[in-house]
Amino acid sequence: MTMLSTNQISHYRSKGYISPVSALTSSEAKEIREEIEKIEKKWPGALDGINRNYVHLISPILNKLCLNKNILDAVESIIGKNILICGTTLFIKEKNEKGFVSFHQDAKYIGLEPHNWVTVWLAVTDSNEKNGCMRMLPSSHKDNLKYHEQKFDKNNLLTRGQTIKNISLNETDPIILKAGEISLHHPLVIHGSGLNFSDDRRIGFVIQSYIGTNVNQVIGKMYVQRARGEDKHNYHEYSEIPLTLMGKNEIISQKKANKELSKIFYNGSNKKGKF
Repeated sequence: MTMLSTNQISHYRSKGYISPVSALTSSEAKEIREEIEKIEKKWPGALDGINRNYVHLISPILNKLCLNKNILDAVESIIGKNILICGTTLFIKEKNEKGFVSFHQDAKYIGLEPHNWVTVWLAVTDSNEKNGCMRMLPSSHKDNLKYHEQKFDKNNLLTRGQTIKNISLNETDPIILKAGEISLHHPLVIHGSGLNFSDDRRIGFVIQSYIGTNVNQVIGKMYVQRARGEDKHNYHEYSEIPLTLMGKNEIISQKKANKELSKIFYNGSNKKGKF
């Protein structure tokens, strides 16, 4: 197995993230981009708003990606051998739009406890400082959850525009990835990303997240798939495995999962964003 090295695991525990880790070849990453753009072209709006979530349920190719051995080996190094796929999402920044991600912690609104889970961010295209790569505040996962202001900015790619204020860019680390590489980050690490100033779109496919089977959803319901090991806890409902791209059953499965996800994302809020 291609497990993380001792140094990589030590870095993750110390800093709250590890990158880059090789997962796909450049040609494999190109195939993922083609699948995403095929959906966008053939089914306009199919990946907009809330539908950018649970995208692995509408595409056998994207579902297979979540089972990639290189990714799962890295994940197992962090959370153990019993692994569930809890969700996926696309973060796409167009070259002519002002999309950004405010500094936040994933664990703030997702309701997954305990924190035996990890988010994997796959670069479908190169991700760098010019096109708005992620930035991590190192070692911030060692602290507790911070106060997040709900801004609902129209250009913010987060649901509520949840924002931790007064984070200095100079104190953050850029997560620079080549297409096909991944980063892995802790639920509590503070991270965000800026604008895309390049001449191409920046596409990230995010498994958000891989969870240990001992992790429960404490504020709602989530649909999962087994990625590796066994599930002795059975906290969650299992989703259907997609057989056809954008098939009727696949779309129904995604809509059902996203309906529950929206309840979780906006739990306690009297306002909803576009995602």
